[in-house]
Amino acid sequence: MKTKAELIPECPVAATVQLIGSKWKLLIIRNLLARPWRFNELHKDLEGISQKVLTDNLRQMEADGLITRTVYAEVPPRVEYALSELGATLKPILDAMKAWGENYKNACN
Repeated sequence: MKTKAELIPECPVAATVQLIGSKWKLLIIRNLLARPWRFNELHKDLEGISQKVLTDNLRQMEADGLITRTVYAEVPPRVEYALSELGATLKPILDAMKAWGENYKNACN
């Protein structure tokens, strides 16, 4: 079985796409850049995402080290998702995507 490092593509662009290249992961990161979110908050805000897809994406992003999952010892239990230090380094990428998207929308008008 290959190690995690062996599964990362040689090409840096391909490696980035593998980690954050889905619609939902990018939108989750967008939200988590602002503040930590609870599962139900994310589910309500990300229109069209199923609970299973959100759960799968959050688990994968946590396994990849992009987000943290914090469980608070409260009744009822509270779980928050936040960007890790590594995940926070994606901010310039999302900022560039936002600027490009705004420019594109303006060019289409």
